[in-house]
Amino acid sequence: MKSDIEIAREAQAKPITEIAAGLGISEEELEPYGRFKAKLSNACLKRLSEKKPGKLILVSAINPTPAGEGKTTISVGLAQAFAKEGKSAVLALREPSLGPCFGIKGGAAGGGYSQVIPMDEINLHFTGDFHAITSANNLLAALLDNHIQQGNALNIDLRRVVWKRCLDMNDRALRNIVVGLGDKNDGFVREDHFVITVASEIMAILCLSADMADLKRRLSEIIVAYDLEGRPVTAGELRAVGPMAALLKDALKPNLVQTLENTPVLIHGGPFANIAHGCNSVIATKTAMRLGDYCITEAGFGADLGAEKFLDIKCRKSGLKPDAVVIVATIRALKYNGGVAKTDLKKEDLAALERGSANLIRHVENIRKYGLNVVVTINRFAEDTAAETEFLTKLCEKLGVSFAVSEVFAKGGEGGRELAKAVIGLCEKPSELKFMYEDSDSIEDKIRAVATKIYGAADVEFSSSASKELKRLTELGFGKLPVCIAKTQYSFSDEPKALGAPEGFTFHIRDVYVSAGAGFVVALSGSILTMPGLPASPAAYNIDVDDDGNITGLF
Repeated sequence: MKSDIEIAREAQAKPITEIAAGLGISEEELEPYGRFKAKLSNACLKRLSEKKPGKLILVSAINPTPAGEGKTTISVGLAQAFAKEGKSAVLALREPSLGPCFGIKGGAAGGGYSQVIPMDEINLHFTGDFHAITSANNLLAALLDNHIQQGNALNIDLRRVVWKRCLDMNDRALRNIVVGLGDKNDGFVREDHFVITVASEIMAILCLSADMADLKRRLSEIIVAYDLEGRPVTAGELRAVGPMAALLKDALKPNLVQTLENTPVLIHGGPFANIAHGCNSVIATKTAMRLGDYCITEAGFGADLGAEKFLDIKCRKSGLKPDAVVIVATIRALKYNGGVAKTDLKKEDLAALERGSANLIRHVENIRKYGLNVVVTINRFAEDTAAETEFLTKLCEKLGVSFAVSEVFAKGGEGGRELAKAVIGLCEKPSELKFMYEDSDSIEDKIRAVATKIYGAADVEFSSSASKELKRLTELGFGKLPVCIAKTQYSFSDEPKALGAPEGFTFHIRDVYVSAGAGFVVALSGSILTMPGLPASPAAYNIDVDDDGNITGLF
């Protein structure tokens, strides 16, 4: 079979003005970035905000494995399948990060015959949103250090500067650094840190903001440091809001592109779900809901991370509620969860499939705890056997959930029509959204609720420093904020190698901090890092450009 980039390059893309016209968007409401991508203007967003929203479909998955699950591929294929069913659907996705693109995970534009195009541009610089976010983040860092250098009128405690610089690249050497080395004019010497752009608070703020006014309010509330009396010092006090907003002005507008089958797609924002809140922007999701009868969106990694944060953070803050949830799995990934080595996954193994299905069952049960309708789909691979598919069919019947086989990788939208029909039917059934905790619960109890109800933990253990910080954040008035737990994506627990559906374990929180502008408290568990590193053989080694300017080796 052809590579993803070969398939994408052969696609018959339509001019973006034609895709927009099909959505009732005029050329005057577009801000083109070449022929095949554009931003929606503020006038367009304002006009659409008055339209009645359509149904919302959330695509999530089991915990990721080296075998692959294909959540984005299913999302793209499902949108294409809706079109084949004569339904008006708009896809809303996150923007890919350069970190995994050049690292190990790969891009986030789907695969096979269910891709978003132009895939090479989407996976690389796209329309510059991530660069704008990185620049705004680092402008705030520069203004902070300059304020200290110019007399420190706010009495900032140099030992308690909490704002970190960022870069959209996996670079472990920047996790812990020292700045200000040199002479007096080079600033004060202090320890500093970098996070990857997708884990930055600016990224979260952009994705949760309703409009420019809301963006500026959130930016003003960012805590950059604490003064010598322990009082928070904000970006607003540093007079950083205006210039940051100027850098983010265009990045706040969602990007319009298309699938291989010319289905419209909005791509906007891209926080990771293992170290951030894992959802595309509220603006893009709500706009997509008003452009079609159905909006299909996804949340990062497994449902224990992406879906939980989509529901407990994004929906809580925006008023959104999914009408249906799709959980994506593969037979090979479930066998991997059942203890089969990666090299043996092509062999039929019903016993391992049964053991590994505990992971799928847990995710289904979790979504039901939220009161939502759920359908399970498998991203079919050629080596999947009839007996293995039959096992999952009967398992889902026993669970009382719909089940559909998807072949969108090989067949595009045609391979997703069975799933599309199931989702359309599910959207007509009543549902309610129940959060895992209340705003009034303590921060500790919120973390404990997610860990016990979603992860399967028996209890949560907080380090002494985390407990001390939780007490201080509560005293500062942040106790009512939701929690964003940063943990490994590979397991329900904080131990990456604990596959399947572990239970009865102790979940460990080593540190907590507040993202006041984003409006949540971040809890770090296990060995999770907010600045990833590159693997021994990064994907970057395979990427090149030929003499005609075509990128090769991307995927």
